[in-house]
Amino acid sequence: MDQPRTKRVLVVDDEIHIINVVAMKFRHAGYEVLTARDPQEALEIARTEVPDLVITDHQMPGGSGIDLCKTLRSSTETTEIPIILLTAYDFSIVKEELGNCNVCTIMPKPFSPRELLAKAAEIVEAAV
Repeated sequence: MDQPRTKRVLVVDDEIHIINVVAMKFRHAGYEVLTARDPQEALEIARTEVPDLVITDHQMPGGSGIDLCKTLRSSTETTEIPIILLTAYDFSIVKEELGNCNVCTIMPKPFSPRELLAKAAEIVEAAV
């Protein structure tokens, strides 16, 4: 009998300390963690690795998390990937912007890594 594949999460943020905290929390919970520092790098990784979930910051140099979400949604190989959007500016995100983005939830910064992990597990399990 085949072993189930380890769930893969792509964490995208320009702040390395946030990547490190999230990656550590998810690795300890048994996830494979991929990381990117900007939307372009994230897009390349998502296309080759096809993670089970993307956790992305909203505002980064080189593009926004929403633009990344829209690009992922428009590509056949990444269209089904669920997304959690992290932002210090959740009040400024217009719900219409999220229309075709696959954003499952928005979590404001600062966030609880434990709550992020719980939400991610809920989303990944629902996608199975």
